[in-house]
Amino acid sequence: MMRRLLALAAAWAALSLAQTPAAKSWKAPRTPDGTPDIQGIWSNSTLTPLERPKGLGAKEFYTEQEFAELARRVREGKVGDEADIGAAAEQTLRYDLSLYGFDITKATFASNRRTSLIVGPEGVVPPMLPQARKRNAERAAKNKGHEFDSYENRPLQERCILLGQERIPMLSGPNDNNELQIVQGPGWVVLLHEINHDTRVIPTDGRPHLPQSIRQYQGDSVGHWDGNTLVVDTTNFMDLANFRGSGEKLHLIERFTRTAEDTVLYQFTVEDPETWSKPWTAEVPMVRTEGPVYEWACHEGNTMISTILNGARVAEAEAAKKAGK
Repeated sequence: MMRRLLALAAAWAALSLAQTPAAKSWKAPRTPDGTPDIQGIWSNSTLTPLERPKGLGAKEFYTEQEFAELARRVREGKVGDEADIGAAAEQTLRYDLSLYGFDITKATFASNRRTSLIVGPEGVVPPMLPQARKRNAERAAKNKGHEFDSYENRPLQERCILLGQERIPMLSGPNDNNELQIVQGPGWVVLLHEINHDTRVIPTDGRPHLPQSIRQYQGDSVGHWDGNTLVVDTTNFMDLANFRGSGEKLHLIERFTRTAEDTVLYQFTVEDPETWSKPWTAEVPMVRTEGPVYEWACHEGNTMISTILNGARVAEAEAAKKAGK
């Protein structure tokens, strides 16, 4: 199964790189120890949605003219006014993100002109298996009516444990907190996320995965170099950190390929035989951005959890008082 997943991820990677003209003439730099140099500060911010909007059918790529028109609408602040933009842009317009210094007119679509981050003619996440729908329904039912019992009943993002772009696979957003700093050394690669200031250390020294009995929110990642590409294999996920409804059998292959001086192509293939009918792959070009990556302290001055739980206790006390009358 692992060989099949690696082969699938490699096939998609080869196809995508073959469609990039610059990849044919540009030669990736090397670190002192001879590995491809993918270091730098990168951003995966994009308006391209994960799944292809229904109106585009099997259309995988925009034409150059269509892509230029999309870019023009973004510069004029009109993004999101038509159905083919997708949910990412719609969400951007729903909130006044300018409060955080975000300017919608500076946002961009993925430079590979894909209509969705998910590759292939379907362009969407495969159908969820019946047993997975049942598992997720039971998970939701178990917490129903207990959402405010304790901090443990609150979402991981609300608790500053795992936030948006920090999760793996790394899904991009159209606004802020998309910076990722990559640092390399002999036998390891380190990924520093701007959001939540999360640091992910990936060994590339050939070590095996941890025993299956050891589970982690972000799984256990081991990496190796395949030509100019860093391949990261991740297993041992906790059920609590489900990705779009996945379970403990989630298996992730990520690929980082430096395709130009200012671009790293990030690709991931997801497989969970207990959740989806087949593996699926997505990709997004990460572009070089100015640093530094500032500290992102989620809990600093954050009273969200205490306020929510205190409010629930007040409501319970008032309900008990009324019931006693």
